[in-house]
Amino acid sequence: MPIFKNKTQETGIEVAFTNSLAQEFQRSRIARVVDNSLSEVAVIGSIDSVQYLPGAKRVAGDSSTPYLPLGTVIASEYRILLQVTVKVVRQADGTELWSGSFSGERTYAAPQVTLAGVNSVNPLYNLSARRQNIDVMANDIMAEAHDRITENF
Repeated sequence: MPIFKNKTQETGIEVAFTNSLAQEFQRSRIARVVDNSLSEVAVIGSIDSVQYLPGAKRVAGDSSTPYLPLGTVIASEYRILLQVTVKVVRQADGTELWSGSFSGERTYAAPQVTLAGVNSVNPLYNLSARRQNIDVMANDIMAEAHDRITENF
């Protein structure tokens, strides 16, 4: 199975999608994952887009944000939106046998700012949270892709 194409700026996420789909096929035993030169069909995938959108916001001045400077607005959560395409192609002549588009959405808590020196925004937390959520989304989306590809077997 070739590695998914990553058309986004988020490096490395293609590995999670490739591995998740391969695991789905290995678990179901409906088809075997073999080298491309030995297979009759190839499953080709691409991650078309990933977006990070701020969700709920906190505004300085209310009781939940007593330590923020006035006029401050911070996101308290982020939404990840993903678009993925998967195709099954016959190796002999390149004929597309099946294709599907998949989307996923997940929300995670943003790093929080409270008292200075006690807690601050941590960019490593944000990157880690993004990656963990993308991995979960890859598992969910590839399980759905596997089920849709194999529903008529």
